[in-house]
Amino acid sequence: MRAVTYHEYGDPSVLRVEEVPEPHAGPGEVRIRVEAASVNPIDVKLRAGYLKEMMPLQFPKIPGRDAAGVVDEVGDGVAGVAVGDRVFGNSAVGTTAEYAVLYEWAPVPDAWTMEQAAAVGVAAETAVRVLNELKVGAGSTLLVEGASGGVGSALVQFAVARGATVIGTAGEGNQEYLRSLGATPTTYGPGLADRVSALAPAGVDAVADVAGAGSVPDLVKIAPTPAAVVSIADPTAQQHGTRLSLAPDVATPASLVEAAELGAAGAYVPHIEATYPLDRIAEAHARSETGHARGKLVITI
Repeated sequence: MRAVTYHEYGDPSVLRVEEVPEPHAGPGEVRIRVEAASVNPIDVKLRAGYLKEMMPLQFPKIPGRDAAGVVDEVGDGVAGVAVGDRVFGNSAVGTTAEYAVLYEWAPVPDAWTMEQAAAVGVAAETAVRVLNELKVGAGSTLLVEGASGGVGSALVQFAVARGATVIGTAGEGNQEYLRSLGATPTTYGPGLADRVSALAPAGVDAVADVAGAGSVPDLVKIAPTPAAVVSIADPTAQQHGTRLSLAPDVATPASLVEAAELGAAGAYVPHIEATYPLDRIAEAHARSETGHARGKLVITI
């Protein structure tokens, strides 16, 4: 099959398209004929070697953790899905290829395109996990640092669907976008505590940092306690008494099912900034590295 691979750590130029052996569904897995896969910040960090001490790679590596496509193999012990079903989900072995094996999945709602569905897996799992860790629900006030990216956009919409009030930070050009998602927007950077205080005089109940821009010390001053701050992107978070939330080692398909249900109801609309063909994945990685993408970047297969 055709797949994007890289054989060494480096900048986006190490990415190439080549022929590799097809994967096959094992027990508890399904294989899909991939129609689209997304680019996540974790893909960029892994490729660049930023996480090689914590998460060393075996080369060649296929990038990508989430995708959408049509099931063409069903592994032993799998029920509730059949060959020909349209699904989206997450993989442990790379998704930017003609075929990918998923360890968790959910049906694609009719309201989404396959490109939108491809953008959901990692973002939904992360958003649900963080909201659950912060116990965000009806009546909560949540601050999302870095709210206009793929995970941030999902966090905002999931929190609003739960009945929370959301304040989101983003650059000047994304203020109206956050408002369209149901958040009250503000800019990030110096003076954030004062801006948040003006928007939420009674204070916030929880803070989610998805930007990883080194702002955790400032976010601690805004939250009621350091434990009310969860970061998914700042490895120093625990040094400040806050929590670092990492993806679980076991499948959590409930988050994908929740995403699909919200999508079917029109309460969660994955936003795609741009799509790229397989042979232009280096451009997508370069765009992701800027940290300014609105929503998700998607590779079409």
